[in-house]
Amino acid sequence: MNVIDLPRVAASAPSANPADIPQPWLEHYPPGVGATVDIPGDLTLVDILEDSMRRHAHRTAARCLERTLSFGQIDQLSQALGSWLQSTGLQQGERVAIMMPNVPQYMVAIAGVLRAGYAVVNVNPLYTARELEHQLKDSGAKAIIVLENFAGTLEEAIDKTDVQHVVVTGLGDLIGWWKGRFVNFAVRHLRKMVPEYRLPLDRGRTVTRWRQAIELGRGRALQRPAISPDDVAFLQYTGGTTGISKGATLLHRNVVANVLQTEAWFKPKLDEIGDKQLLIVCALPLYHIFALTICYLMGARLGSQNLLIPNPRDIPGFINTLRSVKVNMFPAVNTLFNALANEPEFAKLDWSGLKVSNGGGMAVQQATAEKWMRITGCPVVEGYGLSETSPVATSNRLDLKEFSGTIGLPIPSTEIAIRDDDGRDVPLGQPGEICIKGPQVMAGYWNRPDETAKVMTPDGYFKSGDVGIMDERGYVRIVDRKKDMILVSGFNVYPTEIEQVVSLHPGVLECAAVGIPDERSGETVKLFVVKKEGATISEDDIAAYCRDNFTAYKRPKIIEFRDDLPKSNVGKILRRELRSDH
Repeated sequence: MNVIDLPRVAASAPSANPADIPQPWLEHYPPGVGATVDIPGDLTLVDILEDSMRRHAHRTAARCLERTLSFGQIDQLSQALGSWLQSTGLQQGERVAIMMPNVPQYMVAIAGVLRAGYAVVNVNPLYTARELEHQLKDSGAKAIIVLENFAGTLEEAIDKTDVQHVVVTGLGDLIGWWKGRFVNFAVRHLRKMVPEYRLPLDRGRTVTRWRQAIELGRGRALQRPAISPDDVAFLQYTGGTTGISKGATLLHRNVVANVLQTEAWFKPKLDEIGDKQLLIVCALPLYHIFALTICYLMGARLGSQNLLIPNPRDIPGFINTLRSVKVNMFPAVNTLFNALANEPEFAKLDWSGLKVSNGGGMAVQQATAEKWMRITGCPVVEGYGLSETSPVATSNRLDLKEFSGTIGLPIPSTEIAIRDDDGRDVPLGQPGEICIKGPQVMAGYWNRPDETAKVMTPDGYFKSGDVGIMDERGYVRIVDRKKDMILVSGFNVYPTEIEQVVSLHPGVLECAAVGIPDERSGETVKLFVVKKEGATISEDDIAAYCRDNFTAYKRPKIIEFRDDLPKSNVGKILRRELRSDH
């Protein structure tokens, strides 16, 4: 496999360990993987992307809906988009939101925003107007790039935000880009018309079509800002125990570190494909940190092709897409592995080129992993990480022969400490909170020093909120969560957010949300509701209210009315007692 050499990952000696925390994992690293990586102090994501675009200009970077986009085309288009953004008067360091599923425009937009000196705010395109409004207001985003299918949501939210510039793109915009110009392309794959929308143009706001922005940007040179590794690259929004979604502030150096760390871990195995171009299935959404780092950014560094799947829920369509390619790397969450493995047509595909199936975002279930192995011959390698860690913190060895049931070993240049409630390290084999230290750990939560202080220790560890056990080899197993966060198909759902919104319903006296086991998604949300006296609300009423206020994975699947909720002696609702019923 032809891999760029800017800069090479170094297998150097372990870093000093002043806290004298045991690091047994180093003795169990796979061949060819060093204890640390060399992370140049001046390297940025722009350096990595531009180097990949130059070295692999003629290689396919993205394949989507039967069309391809090369690294060279991403270079041209992202320069044009970046120069257009600069022409709007946005100052360096401003935040630009991107709201779209896995389409080629996303890869262009990320590169263009970063190259122009701005920070990316990744937005789930399925958010409701309420969720979108909060994220745009909290980040202070001045511009947004949105797929037209979701512009109606933006229309509802935009007047309460600081957004001044909107770029609207359609599914066919980049699929129709060919040999340096746009051509007509009939998008057969749209199953429904784009909902009507009318974005307001008051207060000097501009709304520009993608093609127009690109054409205007091609007429001017991209001004090269001085970008520092300490500049903000991404705001990755995650929930919180307060119910307020917070932006994990990921600097260029944080994400660069994780790209180099994951390259060090993955490359020895991926080298088995030789000089062929690596093909990665990118079915996980690029707005999620897992796909962003592993599929796009590490993939770009390796000169890989990403097979973009805009709608992975369409399993028959997904399988049909896989028929025409020979996959080498397949990152996914348990729900996707399970859905595919249970489709008879999936077993008929050619999996002879598959070298890595890496699972993350949620616990991989043993039954799913075993079925995947029987079909593909490639074991699911489970890892662990969070938005706050860019994301990868641990991974199983890629040369394992069967599912391990653990989240693996700390990756190079990463330390894991298992600590008790007083912050003291517990002995190996004892449960405690998983705490993570490394160059990939975020700078903090955007404009929330109080929330940052809750999760960062004086000696530089990030407190994950997950309870784990480390064995004598350094392998970590998750056994519980300290926080009440619910994990639905790899996405965090925070009960407090659900409760705060539902409690605003005029018929609700109080409520509580908990996670309960779900065979398909790992966990799902169950909502307990106490009605106000005289209220006549039904489950359907609450379900409809939740549809209006939450994106799909946050909506309670089960709604149960009760006369009262269990409480502590100080009146705090005891979610653990509600969970214990399941």
